[in-house]
Amino acid sequence: MFPENNASIYEILENLPEVTREQLESALVEQDRSGKALAETALDLGLLSRDRLLREVAAYLGWNFVDQISSAVEEGLASALEGRLAHMYGVVPYREREVELELLAIDPFNGSIVEDLSFSLDRDISLAVADPEEVKNLLESVYGAETTSVEDAMDALKLMAGDEVELSDRDLEAMAEEAPVIRFVNLVLEQAIRDQASDIHFEPFEKVFQIRYRVDGSLYEMSPSPVNLALPVISRVKVMANLNIAERRVPQDGRIRMTLDSRPVDLRVSTLPTQFGESVVLRVLDKSVVNLDLAQLGMPDTVYQATRDVIRRPNGVFIVTGPTGSGKTTTLYSCLKILNRDEVKILTAEDPVEYEIDGIMQLSVRTSIGLTFAHALRSFLRQDPDILMVGEIRDPETAQIALQAAQTGHLVLTTLHTNDAPSAITRLVDMGMEPYMITSSLEAVLAQRLVRILCPSCKEAYQPDKALLERLYGDGNRRKFPTFYRAAGCEDCHQLGYRGRKGLFEMMVLDDELRDLTLKSTASVEIKGMALAKGMAPLRVAGLESLEQGITTVEEVLNYT
Repeated sequence: MFPENNASIYEILENLPEVTREQLESALVEQDRSGKALAETALDLGLLSRDRLLREVAAYLGWNFVDQISSAVEEGLASALEGRLAHMYGVVPYREREVELELLAIDPFNGSIVEDLSFSLDRDISLAVADPEEVKNLLESVYGAETTSVEDAMDALKLMAGDEVELSDRDLEAMAEEAPVIRFVNLVLEQAIRDQASDIHFEPFEKVFQIRYRVDGSLYEMSPSPVNLALPVISRVKVMANLNIAERRVPQDGRIRMTLDSRPVDLRVSTLPTQFGESVVLRVLDKSVVNLDLAQLGMPDTVYQATRDVIRRPNGVFIVTGPTGSGKTTTLYSCLKILNRDEVKILTAEDPVEYEIDGIMQLSVRTSIGLTFAHALRSFLRQDPDILMVGEIRDPETAQIALQAAQTGHLVLTTLHTNDAPSAITRLVDMGMEPYMITSSLEAVLAQRLVRILCPSCKEAYQPDKALLERLYGDGNRRKFPTFYRAAGCEDCHQLGYRGRKGLFEMMVLDDELRDLTLKSTASVEIKGMALAKGMAPLRVAGLESLEQGITTVEEVLNYT
């Protein structure tokens, strides 16, 4: 288990005399295919020994290398670091030199360890490199598992917060650094990330402070908290995101980088002034739980092959469409991962950059200073790119530049908000794009949705009523129906009835006939009719297939298709 720091490992391998250029290229191909870290791939291919790689990592980072670590840590040394911090950063105390504490790290590439712990412990920190598996085992043997619950931390926080009083900005800043506040916020964030939540909501109301997670597209509430906890908790989040703790009148945006189970996780923070205080929403950007392998997104073979064919074309526009939260960005990132090669220059404009990809130039748009998608695209064209990814076509200017870029030999990947694939053409026309520009640039449109997957441990069979069947099939009496399942809830799924989500896809590839029809008529109903006649499977059909396979529920299919 090596940390995934592919750029640094590549640089290390590149400078080893025994590793040839051909071997390194083969390792990159295998790493891309398997999805493993480059270090693990190099070891699997036998390019070097585990001991040699660890020594090279230590030399590269300038840390000490430890080839044999003890199965225990001295009691006095173990107490130099709280178990909570040890687990959070994936470290174990190894040696103490006067004011400096040397730590064994599961991920020595994580630059935040030294900075954060130096501040938290008020002493110099250095790291040592050892086998990550051995460090992980030592961590668990010394500190055990994290035992403090969110409920315990909340009880401690209630005692500290006391009665609701008017607090100055200095009081709030001091309270945000108190141990109970830090522990409570960290546990809330850690629990949300472990439950694979996509968003965390902190919401103050008149008489209660509500904390909710969004898991698999649905919001779930933690135990409501007293309203007087809102100020210290939200202040702590703002401190972590480097936001102005004294400014509570206007929205603010920031970012938190934290480490959980030795892996880095990014949290995008947004504050909003409301009637009873600031509402804060954190978007969880955890690359380790996001599958960026196009082959693993659950596309039908026909859609998968069509997508690969379209993105391999030298130029044109490929649009992924669907509502917010339908997985459009994940699909585009998966496409970019296939296209990302040394001989190709890729530029992306995003709002903001969600996941960093080695080898791709990524830019976050900032409308507050005039750096819009259109402005970014115009600048991109002067950077000699081969492939462009635009987070979203929001306005006529962005649409026009994207279409023109495709006509001048660039491949453009982007998103739109429409209900289905054919409607993308109508949407572009509504933005003022001429049909001839669309037909000469647009190659394909992929519409998608995400439906929740039933928990296999507790799903139960049942027969829907006739009204539901008529909504699904148009005629509740016309056929023999498969076995339908509904959510029940058990310990495995935290009583939710669902575990994970699955994509539904609708692919429309433009051919000569569809282009001719677009020139004559841009009515989406006519375009959709021809696309269906040519074999396009609509989203509802994809939903029915998942339903009939026992993967999801009637309600999910009706809600999202």
